[in-house]
Amino acid sequence: MPDWTSRLARLAADHAVPGAVLGLWVDGEETITPYGVLNRATGVEVTADTLFQIGSISKAWTATMIVQLAAEGRLSLDDHVLQLLPEASIDERITVRHLLTHTSGLDGDVFTDTGRGDDCVAKYVALLADADQLFEPGTAYSYCNAGFVLLGRIIEVLDGRSWDESLHARITTPLDLHSTVTLPEEAILHRAAVGHLADGTPVSTWQLPRSLGPAGLITASASDVLRFARLHLEDESYAAMREPQVEYPAGSDIGHVGLTWRLYDWSGHQLFGHDGSTISQLAYLRIHPEARVAMVLLTNSANGNALFEAVATEVFTQYAEVAPPPAPEPVDAVVPTDAILGSYERAGIRIDATREGDRLLLTENATGARLAFAENPVVEHELHPTTPLDGNHYVYRTAPDQPWTPVTFTPTHLLAWGRVTPRV
Repeated sequence: MPDWTSRLARLAADHAVPGAVLGLWVDGEETITPYGVLNRATGVEVTADTLFQIGSISKAWTATMIVQLAAEGRLSLDDHVLQLLPEASIDERITVRHLLTHTSGLDGDVFTDTGRGDDCVAKYVALLADADQLFEPGTAYSYCNAGFVLLGRIIEVLDGRSWDESLHARITTPLDLHSTVTLPEEAILHRAAVGHLADGTPVSTWQLPRSLGPAGLITASASDVLRFARLHLEDESYAAMREPQVEYPAGSDIGHVGLTWRLYDWSGHQLFGHDGSTISQLAYLRIHPEARVAMVLLTNSANGNALFEAVATEVFTQYAEVAPPPAPEPVDAVVPTDAILGSYERAGIRIDATREGDRLLLTENATGARLAFAENPVVEHELHPTTPLDGNHYVYRTAPDQPWTPVTFTPTHLLAWGRVTPRV
């Protein structure tokens, strides 16, 4: 058995991650390994029961409740959303399945704070009357937080209670999860991690607005996340969530998306899982059903990507003789760039592609409600061409030790981070 305590400490220090917890479940045996501090300002140490924000891994919990409702005969995945939520001002063709697979076409990064009351999700849904429809439902993939808030509202209407209450009644209580919360007044009763910027500075805002709950507001311990993962390993009633529904855009180790789960192809081995990112807290869950291995890595740092890549490679090489494929890399070549220059915009962000001398730059500008929690409202990246060398495919990275991120341009939009951003 590897000494994961020393390995996690070494790798986290190498990548300047202040605190992390590695959770492993290997053929029936659970191991929890903590590292570092939960907040550099206080110096309080991370322990095995520390809670981290799991971000968009929360989407799998919301999807699980939708699948439960379908099994109860209270909805069909191919129901039109307006059958269930007549008050929602969205395209009448959008179905529950479209929401689960990020194919609704809704402009999905609406981060409006609609308050702290139990009606915040209902108020958020009302705002979607102003959201753009980026493409015809079912014709493309674009990551959509708003779609999961809609799913959360469906759960609220059918269950007659808040999404948070349904989460506890349907998942956390049956699974005996005592370290899974959604609200800050619950988290403060535990050892809760605080996000840190890439330079190690603690963030000034701890959590996203409550209205985003069904899309990404769960805070949990590594052990609780592993117990949730085991539900999907051991209970066949959720197996359909791992069946491919839509192809994921090229440039990632994600081959397809199931009913919310991302389906990974690692050298012919099929894994499933999800990532989560909130305010400088990055979380990762990977499950290898054939090898019966589950790994969760929770971090309190914007530098979490490089740590995950290193840890996942060691864990799955050790227990399943497989590792994540390498990220795309730049190619030293000259390609035409004039066609991609310009501005691209969707809810919460404007992206400018510009050229300064020999450098091609991509600048992210937070806009609207996103400014309330954007620790760095303007972020600049240098783009480098990658294959195919057609002037439309590029990569960038946030620091020399971080993995490369792919960016693809078309005449009408930019595709990055799994999201479609139209040209303006």
